[in-house]
Amino acid sequence: MDKTNSKLSSKKRYLQIALNSTIEEAYKIIPQLPVSDRILIEAGTPFIKRYGEEGIRQIKSLYELHTLGQASQVSRFSNMPTGGLSSFLLKAALKTYTSSRETAKESPSFAVYPYVVADLKMMDRGGTEVEIASRAGADAAVAMGHSPIESLNVFVQKCEDLGLDAMIDMMNVEYPLSVLRQLKKIPRVVILHRGVDEEELNKEKQIPLHEIRRVKGNYDILVAIAGGDTIREAQRAIFNDADIVVVWKSFYQSSQDTALLAQEFLKEIK
Repeated sequence: MDKTNSKLSSKKRYLQIALNSTIEEAYKIIPQLPVSDRILIEAGTPFIKRYGEEGIRQIKSLYELHTLGQASQVSRFSNMPTGGLSSFLLKAALKTYTSSRETAKESPSFAVYPYVVADLKMMDRGGTEVEIASRAGADAAVAMGHSPIESLNVFVQKCEDLGLDAMIDMMNVEYPLSVLRQLKKIPRVVILHRGVDEEELNKEKQIPLHEIRRVKGNYDILVAIAGGDTIREAQRAIFNDADIVVVWKSFYQSSQDTALLAQEFLKEIK
């Protein structure tokens, strides 16, 4: 996607909250978050593998309602045995709310745009997977840097064609620049990533913060940091010039501290 058309600004710093659990948890977590144009919601890979395209669609619809101040009206459905409020009902609620605003001759536009990332971890069939994310309403899709260059080129081009931000995850890629230099077009975002299993089983493995300046010194690109979930790690990422901090553990389950925690992260990500 052309950076001039992207909804991500190089002048802002973002908190990306990855939802890797269940739809029920998503229905509890999203309504508790502060409404902010600096919060991105991610449909995580485990979530997508569990719920597919429909899961992405439900997250997008719920986040839309939340940014319009209506998520509290649907969060009560989070304990339904069918996995929360159906996408059909979510869309109906959104349509009803939008229609009511139009009737009142108010603008139906979002005060805060509900930006959703689909962490597909694409490795092949880049065009097909981007189409899935686009149909579900995602604003960005993620590919793996270890993918064949041909697949990455197709992925980035299809994202541009369909109006999504292309994100490339460089987890376990030793030299991210070597991948970027082979691409026909540069993605909107590069993700520098220490994996969950690496963090747990290899305590010496560090988040590759040193690559931020190297990448940004060569390309006009946004850099996201994933693999650290503490306020301290967020501070280090921003100090090293990251644009997006990705977290998930702290938001894996809803709690009474969810909103406060998000606010604390936003204070540090300036």
